[in-house]
Amino acid sequence: MEEFSAALSTGIRLDALGEHIRQQRLQRHVTLEQLSEKSSVSRSMLSAVERGEKIPSVLILDRIATALGTSIARLLGEERRERVIILRHAKQDVAADPSGWERRILSPVLPNVEFELMRTTIGPGVYAGTFLPHGPGSREYVAIERGTLELTLDGVPHRLERGDSIYYAADCLHAFYNPDTHEPCEYYLAMDVTGYPETMTHRKAGA
Repeated sequence: MEEFSAALSTGIRLDALGEHIRQQRLQRHVTLEQLSEKSSVSRSMLSAVERGEKIPSVLILDRIATALGTSIARLLGEERRERVIILRHAKQDVAADPSGWERRILSPVLPNVEFELMRTTIGPGVYAGTFLPHGPGSREYVAIERGTLELTLDGVPHRLERGDSIYYAADCLHAFYNPDTHEPCEYYLAMDVTGYPETMTHRKAGA
């Protein structure tokens, strides 16, 4: 089931978000039909997002970014070319999902760099969803700042507590869940997507 009700604390307008997605898609010579197949998001939903008529959930937005071989940060923000970039807390992009979790983007969008550093907060007992595999050679690193995280990689669960960290090859299905029904889970995640988007292949969600 596709979701539409995420809140983006970014200052970006819906039409601007849609245009960013459209530009990234066209740069990669990907049709709406191809993007729909890779992302498991319907063509009608993608078309509505590109026209600025609908805003997707964070999970759907991540699936679009993954299918394009990029990050949510690139879909939300503009490239920066300065040698030193400070992102003040009040200016950082935040995507909040109505299911009870949010992603704060801590890294700038740089030319020819597909890297994203984020801080994620998952509410008590909240399942953030299953994210599609990134391209071959992609890597993710997670460090738990507070609470407990159950990270499931291709069906294998890994329980992480405060102070724990984990690395994994990100070309796998990965799901995030806070099993604690009383305390939120807060963690940092660094994502490095390598290779060229046009050469990346993505396994379907049912693989």
